[in-house]
Amino acid sequence: MSSPAQLRIGTPAARWVLVVTILASGIVFLDGYVVNVSLEAIRTDFGASFSWQQWVVASYGLTLGAFILLGGSLGDQLGRRNVFVTGLVVFGTASLACGAAPSVELLVTFRAVQGIGAALLVPSSLAIIQSTFATEDRGQAIGIWSGVSGLAIIIGPFLGGVLTDFISWRMVFLINPPIIAFTVWATRRHVPETTARRGGRVDVAGAVLIALALGGIVYVLVEGSRIGWSSPLALGSLTLGVVALISFFAVEARTKHPMLPLDLFRIRQFSGANLATLLIYFALSGVSFLTVLQFLGAHGYSSLQAGAALAPITVLLFLMSPQMGMLASRIGPRIPMTLGPVVAGVGTFMLTWITEPGPYLTSALPALVVFGIGLGITVAPLTTAALGALGEERAGTASGVNNAVARIAGLLAPVLLPFAAGIAGIEAPSEPAFAVGFEKAMWIGGGLLIAGGLVSWAMIRKEEQSAIGN
Repeated sequence: MSSPAQLRIGTPAARWVLVVTILASGIVFLDGYVVNVSLEAIRTDFGASFSWQQWVVASYGLTLGAFILLGGSLGDQLGRRNVFVTGLVVFGTASLACGAAPSVELLVTFRAVQGIGAALLVPSSLAIIQSTFATEDRGQAIGIWSGVSGLAIIIGPFLGGVLTDFISWRMVFLINPPIIAFTVWATRRHVPETTARRGGRVDVAGAVLIALALGGIVYVLVEGSRIGWSSPLALGSLTLGVVALISFFAVEARTKHPMLPLDLFRIRQFSGANLATLLIYFALSGVSFLTVLQFLGAHGYSSLQAGAALAPITVLLFLMSPQMGMLASRIGPRIPMTLGPVVAGVGTFMLTWITEPGPYLTSALPALVVFGIGLGITVAPLTTAALGALGEERAGTASGVNNAVARIAGLLAPVLLPFAAGIAGIEAPSEPAFAVGFEKAMWIGGGLLIAGGLVSWAMIRKEEQSAIGN
């Protein structure tokens, strides 16, 4: 059985739980951003191609998205702290291996292992908060987790640039193990174990099928332009991905212990929160990716300047998330989840102002501030709604599903949004055609965000649900 949720904000025990969950998830988020500014140094060191650069990023996102569902359900069955610590150890060991990788092929392999470790610890970190904090403080705790963990988005580009330019890209990975060692110690000493149920079987078939599905589809998206979209290899990979995806849902519908119980989607709030997550995080990832490229190409920014240009978004997210988490606890997540994506959508429409180079303070900054305010309103209530829809006993599963949806959206958006905007085949963001496609992509992204707000209004209840069937 799960231990009683009783921790209160401000107590020493609550601080320790927040410290370890924020450190762990923050490292995972940091690795998603810190590596990006090191890709050129990695390519130069190994003499690698651009597609290998893509795989350094994609292999991590692929295994994270594929196994995060399994990580959530394992936490519910085997103990959230146990699975959390296991994820930390796997992630830290893989980080050491990445830092010592003698070839780009092995680096990609170890990055995939990193993603598996991340898939174990991220859903468990949120489930630990959900299971240990008192109900009245849970929204604020999730808001603090969201905001402080999000600082990785600010720190990542600067830290990656400094370490790569002044030491080596390998230090990007080697800074992880000491932090992880402290987090493991603190977790074992200060975090209580919470377990919802025991005796269930691990859904190996489901994990393999979703990995094959994502792997086949992502391979085509990354390599399609190189090998030819109609080549036997591309068509075979796409067929494998689609068949595996269909088989995954068939297996989950029939197995006794699925890692994705399909009956959960009969719960209106759970379905609504995850559909909103899909739309919002797809837009967020695609818009952020293309905006950085626009700054680098059309505006001539350096990598550090492009990262700094997006800092207002995360500063606002950091400042607003705790307050919005508390507000969602008082009034329910429906209103902020409706208003926030609409505001972010307006900010995305405003980003069409940077299609042509112009002063940052008058063209980019207003759009980024509006976009950031919208996300600040949205993120913590969205997380609260997704976790609260299933209650404490299945908090790990709820966290795993919601994180899987967000990570898969983030994995696919940088490929699918450029394709939809007609810029998938462009060689460089400095080409005039990229600016035309960028403007179209911002209209698409803004529309998806507003759609996420409308889904929230239609499917999220005013009050947070606390258990299945409510």
